[in-house]
Amino acid sequence: MPRESPVEKDASATIPNAPLYETVDRDDFAAMIECRRYGRRSSAFDEIIDATEAHYWSPDDQRYLDFSKPFNLEEELLMPASSIVELSCAVADRLDERQRIRFGNELTRYYLSQLLHGEQGAYSLSASLCQIFLDPGAQEYAANQVREEARHVRALSKYFGARWGAPVTVGEGLLSLMNKLVMTGEAYQKIVGMQMMIEGLALGAFSNIYNGTNDPTLKRLVQLILADESYHHRFGRIWGSLTMPELTEEQRDRIETWAAGCFVTLFRNMSGWQNKQAIYAQFGLDWKWVGDAVNEAAKQPRTSAPLAAEGNIYRVLAKTLLQSGIITARTRPLYNAWFDLNAIATDPSDSFGNSALVDQTIAELQTIRDESGRSRRSGTL
Repeated sequence: MPRESPVEKDASATIPNAPLYETVDRDDFAAMIECRRYGRRSSAFDEIIDATEAHYWSPDDQRYLDFSKPFNLEEELLMPASSIVELSCAVADRLDERQRIRFGNELTRYYLSQLLHGEQGAYSLSASLCQIFLDPGAQEYAANQVREEARHVRALSKYFGARWGAPVTVGEGLLSLMNKLVMTGEAYQKIVGMQMMIEGLALGAFSNIYNGTNDPTLKRLVQLILADESYHHRFGRIWGSLTMPELTEEQRDRIETWAAGCFVTLFRNMSGWQNKQAIYAQFGLDWKWVGDAVNEAAKQPRTSAPLAAEGNIYRVLAKTLLQSGIITARTRPLYNAWFDLNAIATDPSDSFGNSALVDQTIAELQTIRDESGRSRRSGTL
């Protein structure tokens, strides 16, 4: 069972992709200007591309998002205490009320920082896909995602500026994984690692934040990001449905092993106690003791809610891998250690980005554009 980051694995192994995802070497620019290529554009991604304007928003326009609204980090938790595992065990007993608020908000700062770094990774990776996708439709989709990821990085950066001044550093495991994803020429590693797994994790994490945060600005920010991310994740799901059924058993096993290693890296980065030891130290807490306290509390029914919430952020990721055939009996025990794959597989609810919320958001964005158009025509803007 893979337990470490897969950064060094399969560096030279090539997995054939469906024709829509065919790639060339990133240094082979001549392939991009081959005359027949221009007429070989797939329409498979046109729906996603054409929806770009429908979910457009600007971080610098207060009609979409207002970063000037205050929030007192010393007096109120950004996320409810019930959603923070460290505040549902003996750790909370060592802190007074004000310390618990600061502690919880610093942990939220850590999680949001990792999401910001992940958005930057998606930004850079999407740009790298533009260099290797041969299909003009796939390349145009990647270019669209570059623009939208840039928007997310800018918006999250502005939020950090408004609340803390700056994010905290990226976890070493996530940095190593994203560096591999951006630099590799293997399309399957990029798509499985980023479009399916990191984007899937982001959908789960942002959905949890939207449902739980006490900060209206953060709630609105992640609502807007979710509208974009649901389309990014769909790109990876299309790859899975077209590519996985055509692979040999050895090729499928290689992808499954790669995905399992990516999952371990992502889980440790978001949930591992060691990565948060700098935060714990601010409050005089040893990271090993914190881990023991949380593990001990996990045996008690009263902590089931926050632990379930933490596992829930991996729900979209897991369901994507299951439906694509990337999780089999080989790696199933690895994922079942943190959540119930059977429950995820049989869950009839929408697990791919909260389509109802996305539809609501797109309608709100259209209203803003309509009002802007009326203002321009009347000369009031």
